Amino acid sequence: MKILLIEDDAETAYYISQGLTGDGHHVDMEANGAVGLRRAVTDAWDLLIIDRMLPQLDGVSIVHTLRQRALTMPVLLLTTLGGVDDRVDGLNAGADDYLVKPFALDELAARIRALLRRQSGRADPLITYGDLTLNPATHQVLWRGQDVALSGREFAVLQALLERPGTVLSRTQLEERLYGWEEEVTSNAVEVHIHHLRHKLDPALIRTVRGVGYMVPKLV
Repeated sequence: MKILLIEDDAETAYYISQGLTGDGHHVDMEANGAVGLRRAVTDAWDLLIIDRMLPQLDGVSIVHTLRQRALTMPVLLLTTLGGVDDRVDGLNAGADDYLVKPFALDELAARIRALLRRQSGRADPLITYGDLTLNPATHQVLWRGQDVALSGREFAVLQALLERPGTVLSRTQLEERLYGWEEEVTSNAVEVHIHHLRHKLDPALIRTVRGVGYMVPKLV
């Protein structure tokens, strides 16, 4: 998942970034609220994590602006302000969840999974597709009851496709799920991951739509 973290405390930002990167996410960071807003509206993100108190532009104002522009990506607000009024202000501005500092990384990761699950229209924490089951929390993959070892990026590609069966995802869309803002993308990276997934699972699982991208078909 591609996450933008807008947090001005360097230690907190590093702590969150390291934890989420270890969980398989790609995290880009900004410390300034105004700059963070510009990046939020000019690139595609799966999730935003925004501190409430920021230089130049506060987190609640960022969320309010995003929703006014009809941007619907999930937003998790972070704050040291734990009062009811503070939480209500953030949620009324359009935030999807609110986490009070200090917090455990395990709780942050669980809240992120819940937000992304709701965004994709799923209630079950597991992603099940026929004989295939993915657990986003543990990155475990079961194919016909057997564990299958996937790399982090193979898992990310498979999850992106299974979250939207019947929808064709372009190579660019898949690259956005795999790589951060400043990471170099090799020209055939997506094709290599698709090849490995077909080899490890089922050659017929992922279809190529020539000139468009890749998809898993909807199950009847």
